[in-house]
Amino acid sequence: MASVHESLYFNPMMTNGVVHANVFSIKDWVTPYKIAVLSLLYEMSTTKPMALLDRRRLNKLILPIQQGPDLTLEQFLKIVEECCLRMVNAVKLRLFLMADGELQDMEHFFTMLPNAFSDSEAFKTSVVGLFMRQMLLAYNKLSFSQVYKLYKSLQQYCRRGNQPELSAEDMELTSNEDPSADRIDKDELDTASLHQSELRSDETRGPLSQKQAEYFLARQAYLLKNDENKAMSPAKLQDELNNILKFNPDFAEAHYLSYLNSMRVQDIYISTHSLLHYFDRLILSGGEGKSNGDEGYGRSLRYAVLNLATLHCRFGHYQQADLALQESIRIAQEANDHVCLQHCLSWLYTLEQMKGSDSVVLTEDSVKIAAHFCLPYLASLGIQSLVQQGAKQGMPANKLLDALRGTDIMHWKQSLSELIEISLAQTTSIWRMYGKSTMARQQAQLLLNMNSLEPVNFGVQQNNTEAFAVTLCHLAELHAEQGLYAVVSDIMKHLKQQFPPHTQHAKLWMLCDLKIQFEKAMNDGKYHLADPHVTAISALNSTEGLYRKAQLLKALNQTTKASKILKQLQQRCEKSKNTEMIIRMMLASAELHWDSATGFATAVPLLLQALALSRQHNLQSLTSETLLHLAFTQCNCPLGQALVLVQDVLESVLAHGSLIDKGRALLLAARCHMALAGAAAQEHRLTAVELAVHTLDEAAVYFSQLDCKERMRDIHYLQARLHHSLGNISQRNKCAMLFRLLDQELPSSGMTVVNRL
Repeated sequence: MASVHESLYFNPMMTNGVVHANVFSIKDWVTPYKIAVLSLLYEMSTTKPMALLDRRRLNKLILPIQQGPDLTLEQFLKIVEECCLRMVNAVKLRLFLMADGELQDMEHFFTMLPNAFSDSEAFKTSVVGLFMRQMLLAYNKLSFSQVYKLYKSLQQYCRRGNQPELSAEDMELTSNEDPSADRIDKDELDTASLHQSELRSDETRGPLSQKQAEYFLARQAYLLKNDENKAMSPAKLQDELNNILKFNPDFAEAHYLSYLNSMRVQDIYISTHSLLHYFDRLILSGGEGKSNGDEGYGRSLRYAVLNLATLHCRFGHYQQADLALQESIRIAQEANDHVCLQHCLSWLYTLEQMKGSDSVVLTEDSVKIAAHFCLPYLASLGIQSLVQQGAKQGMPANKLLDALRGTDIMHWKQSLSELIEISLAQTTSIWRMYGKSTMARQQAQLLLNMNSLEPVNFGVQQNNTEAFAVTLCHLAELHAEQGLYAVVSDIMKHLKQQFPPHTQHAKLWMLCDLKIQFEKAMNDGKYHLADPHVTAISALNSTEGLYRKAQLLKALNQTTKASKILKQLQQRCEKSKNTEMIIRMMLASAELHWDSATGFATAVPLLLQALALSRQHNLQSLTSETLLHLAFTQCNCPLGQALVLVQDVLESVLAHGSLIDKGRALLLAARCHMALAGAAAQEHRLTAVELAVHTLDEAAVYFSQLDCKERMRDIHYLQARLHHSLGNISQRNKCAMLFRLLDQELPSSGMTVVNRL
């Protein structure tokens, strides 16, 4: 089920994806690349007849090229060419006229540059006007020797198509400036390349300018929050951050981005180090004189300890997290900071859930207090958590869905798209847990087709959150249950692209993929292929690994080992109160009893207990499966009670069950008809046998879609016997031949149709 607490990781640096940077006196200077940008702006202003679509494309390009990293001339011209081919020729002509001419040509360009915008109000108020005035001011401050060096750099820039290295000492502006900036690989040259790449050559590494540093941090922080796959890789991003901190070690926001980046790769040392440095620099960065108010370093200290607590929670250090939370609560109480206290309370009940304790009371208190202080975000998260706990504890489904509906109304009113995503993923998980696959698919499609309410920057769609990962995994499993493995492969391919192995939520699709592969191998009877999957599943989820191992051992007829593992699994599940796994463990134990000397008698109490639990927790799919197991234990009873049980759940299984469940239910129904035919009068026996043959034909359709050869072997065996009793010699021989071919192909598992559901 989707976690509802990922959004509680407090990020004081970001508001709507924008980094509030505090860069210390970093100034911009004139570089050859910026002269190229100025040339583009000049040509756009003086070229009046221009196609409307071309002008729109160029207008959208202005802000990224101003704020983004310096590009080589070839890269810059290619980006402009994609917007307007005519403009490329004009910019190239103007640049080469300056580069191939004399120094006075460049001087003349800067002299006539303001004239093109003198009559425009945008020159005074717009971002373009501010950029041009900054460049003119920086150029006018240059000495003659600096202008000459800039001219030589422009010549080199134009002739080689490569940006030269220019030192801050040459420009004599500030030690924190450098014209060399990010380079973009040629294969990424498109309009979106300004947002996609910050890679720089080792030959031109140096400090970023103010705008470049702010833009770089804002972009990467937003990508890490909304689309981690499009952000720089952890190693490259850390390399860039180290380069920024080398020239400005007191750049607090760079330390925080380093903390976020380290969390991606679960590096506790660097993440702790960066987090502490962030708040140290934030406190020391001027103007924060009050010790315990809404502003000042007192607030920074409170959230510093709270972030430290979340860090320990993420790594499973519950004792350290509890101590940090208590410290944050104490400081927040002294400062009377109700918002910080509410964040602490939210993390307190989250920590209790992580430790396996009952946190319902804490969660309810958190919701009440958050509502009192008008904090809808935290109140909604608390309600989501209560719904999650209520679903596990067997609360009525109508109450849970009513609670989710109430929070959804608030989400839409407040435009809290992230919580809308979590709510839809939560609803998908609840319907899936209840066994309503159709409703689960509907909720999953609602989430995947929902338009984000967030302001989407940098071409990012919000599709890398945990809610999307959980929903896509549910869809993959639902398609696998219907035998649509080609669709499953496409979904998994998308998940691997969207959530690479190093990302936070990659374990979700890894576990999902392994479970699907295991079930497929088990259905195919290829137990040697299922064994490696058990080991891999255990590495990601020990409980699921134990259950799958017991399934494999039972299929290999190693009942003693399987029984020991199921007992171990029972102890673990009772401790963690995992009701679903407890019921599945009971069903597996009942199947082991079928093979024992005591037979079906000892399996009945286990099945009745599992039936009571599944009904108490509204788990319809497990209820149906338990009733099928009970019917199997009474299959040979002449009273027909087994057939009644099968018919009671057959409609639900055919509507919401997987292909294997549908086939097993129909196979069991056919066996019940066969048992009744043996005890029926002569005039009713023929009808019962024909009905059993028809039911077996339907079951064979489902098993053939899964290519489940072991089950098909059982089907052909029973069909051959039934056709023999009906006197259909040709059909009997056909079914017998198919049975023999499959029996020779498949290894003997020790389980027959007599003792297997």
